[in-house]
Amino acid sequence: MRLTFFSLILILIMLSAGAQRLVMPGDYPDPSVVKIGDTYWASATTSNWMPAYPILKSTDLINWQTVGNVFNKLPGWADFYFWAPEISYDNGKVYMYYAAHKTGGNLCVGVASADKPEGPYKDHGPLICQEVGSIDAFPIRDEQGKLHLVWKEDGNSVGKPTLIWVQEMNEERTLLLGVKKELFRNDLQWESNLVEGVSMMRHGEYLYAFYAAAACCGPGCSYTSGVARSKTLMGPWEKYSNNPVLKNEGVWKCPGHGTPIEKDGKFYFLYHAYDTAGTVYTGRQGLLKEFIFTADNWIKFIDEEVAVPVMQKKTDEFDDLSLHTDWQWSVFKNISSKITKGRIEIDAMPDGAYLGQKTYSTNYEATTRIYRKKSTSSAGIALIGDDKNLITALLKDNTIQLVQVKEGKDSVISAHSISGSRRGYLIMQVLNGKDITFSYSKKKRSFVQLNKTPVNGAYLPPWDRAPRVGIIAKGVGKAVFENFELNPNK
Repeated sequence: MRLTFFSLILILIMLSAGAQRLVMPGDYPDPSVVKIGDTYWASATTSNWMPAYPILKSTDLINWQTVGNVFNKLPGWADFYFWAPEISYDNGKVYMYYAAHKTGGNLCVGVASADKPEGPYKDHGPLICQEVGSIDAFPIRDEQGKLHLVWKEDGNSVGKPTLIWVQEMNEERTLLLGVKKELFRNDLQWESNLVEGVSMMRHGEYLYAFYAAAACCGPGCSYTSGVARSKTLMGPWEKYSNNPVLKNEGVWKCPGHGTPIEKDGKFYFLYHAYDTAGTVYTGRQGLLKEFIFTADNWIKFIDEEVAVPVMQKKTDEFDDLSLHTDWQWSVFKNISSKITKGRIEIDAMPDGAYLGQKTYSTNYEATTRIYRKKSTSSAGIALIGDDKNLITALLKDNTIQLVQVKEGKDSVISAHSISGSRRGYLIMQVLNGKDITFSYSKKKRSFVQLNKTPVNGAYLPPWDRAPRVGIIAKGVGKAVFENFELNPNK
């Protein structure tokens, strides 16, 4: 498999407009990080993409490699919205706290554990399920060493105040003990309708709580971040008078929901924000920013010059024995695929079985080589919002159809006759994150453009995640692909 991932070329021009360093390009909302030994381990929200919760590792907090996932199959109690993981290390074990939608219920906080950070993880089920939803868990020990869980009650989802709760938890992480206590809520104008994403750290005589507020997602986001402090876990908690401490800066907007971490005596915050150019088309990307503790025992984020990374072209020749960790699929679809002899066979579904990858810019090109001789279903390339919203070019027999799926309804944009051959190339060019043009070739040269007017994919991004670009098998039978190439700089 020739595949570069998180392989960055650093542009030599340094930017002084903001000090956020992009360390997780692409859609990595709500990142969490912990240090175990001399290695840093992280995860992030996957929402309705599987596998759930990537496991990434790094030695410098800058360069990250995905080495696995927490869930390759859904835990038995949950069905979708896999949000806000919090990776934690305690007494020789790794714990992943997470939020997910309970089948037949609402959002709950669950926990899984492993003997090593790359897994395998054992799920222990939900810890707390409140009527309006429970999310954004963070484990913390109090001054006596008793283990507690901090989380958000999702009151904003029903037009109520959002409360941050704390409650003692047993050492097995299977049960909350005693009664919950409110730490704080959204009661300031800048916090708008919610506070959430609390993470904590101790420094000196204080316990500090980093938290996010306002609207997290979408083109109209207003997310920002503050800090509160207390000498004891149970409070009283004091919010910083200079909040928000993290707000729109440079090319990044709506920053928040992260974890503080120490490295070599310095302190950093790993969090997400939208690139003002890519916004919803590239998603909430993982950023790192340094902060210090001030003389009056608050925090201050540091401005510094940082280099701008650019993603390299990625190519998957399907010459490994297993699916690469870059590929994702719908949480609602049981995708069946097989890799043999440099090919991937995907069992088709009537409404499409697809594999997708993150996008990294608003202008990019994706290409796939389809083994037409062995494909018995429609085989194609697609830009995917979710199961009910995608745009694709589908090749079957001697016809290519450009198909738009919007709110679950298919419409054929155009159909094109082609001559027979053993193989065929489909190429998708995307501009501005949404303007899509398809082309076809027998031998990856002399491509014929299939649509002169770009298809408008502005409707594709779901409210809480970015689209994916990938391959699709639709109908009955199977589709066979021999490679996939993504060039994020076209």
